[in-house]
Amino acid sequence: MRLGVPFQAKVISMSLNFSRIGVATIAFTAAIGVASAQSGPTLLGSQDAWEAYKNSDGRGAVCWAVSQPQTKEPATAKRDPIYFLITTWPKASVANEPSVVIGYQFKDGATATVEVGSDKFSFFTKADGAWLQSKQDEARLITALRGAGEMRVKGISKRGTLTTDTYSLKGISVALDKVAEGCK
Repeated sequence: MRLGVPFQAKVISMSLNFSRIGVATIAFTAAIGVASAQSGPTLLGSQDAWEAYKNSDGRGAVCWAVSQPQTKEPATAKRDPIYFLITTWPKASVANEPSVVIGYQFKDGATATVEVGSDKFSFFTKADGAWLQSKQDEARLITALRGAGEMRVKGISKRGTLTTDTYSLKGISVALDKVAEGCK
């Protein structure tokens, strides 16, 4: 799954939780500098289905854990690349922020649902991204992810197509630990 520099700008922009406008404004300004850093992201480690990366410049470090789905339904739906990310950006006060890049434009006003075991989390959507509303929900989701074997992400496209992506959570704890260590 090794991800390169073009993916980096997407990751950083995904860390901009639109419900936190003040942080988003600061983070967006810093993202431009980090995204243009010449060295590109550094792989901190990979374990099973998950990878951890770090990038930094004079404005600080950004670290993220990332995975792609093991299965996508419907398999025939035409989509851009799909990712689940957990981002930490200390200088922007972002820690363990889950987000989704769904691979299509979400239906206006739609929510995305992340299911981990019997727990369900509702994400708000904008364009092709989705985020949780609160830090409390983020913390609950991270705890659930660390203790489960798989996760499902459901969304609906502008065209009305319902998609379900299934992710393996094997290796997520190692990836999150690498992110925490890399972005102290």
